[in-house]
Amino acid sequence: MYLYPGCERLDLTHYDGYTIGMKTAVSIPDGVFEKAERFARRMKKSRSELYSRALSEYLARHAPDHVTEAMDQVCAELGAEPDAFVSTASRRVLERSEW
Repeated sequence: MYLYPGCERLDLTHYDGYTIGMKTAVSIPDGVFEKAERFARRMKKSRSELYSRALSEYLARHAPDHVTEAMDQVCAELGAEPDAFVSTASRRVLERSEW
């Protein structure tokens, strides 16, 4: 078994390809490609790993439902009980703030 970042465990005994994951072709501007190549070499990462991580980060930043779900989970774990100290401190800060 092999654990690939972001994927379930894969059983490689039934794997016929030479790469793990989906292969795809994309077109990007030459300048972006050249910068990515330099960055990948400097970071000692493969082009595939660089693009995969970049796309994963982009999706995480632009998936509002995922962010909302994560924040909802944190709020649920913290509970809905008001914290007296936080409430008092917040009120004092707001009272001193110019609106």
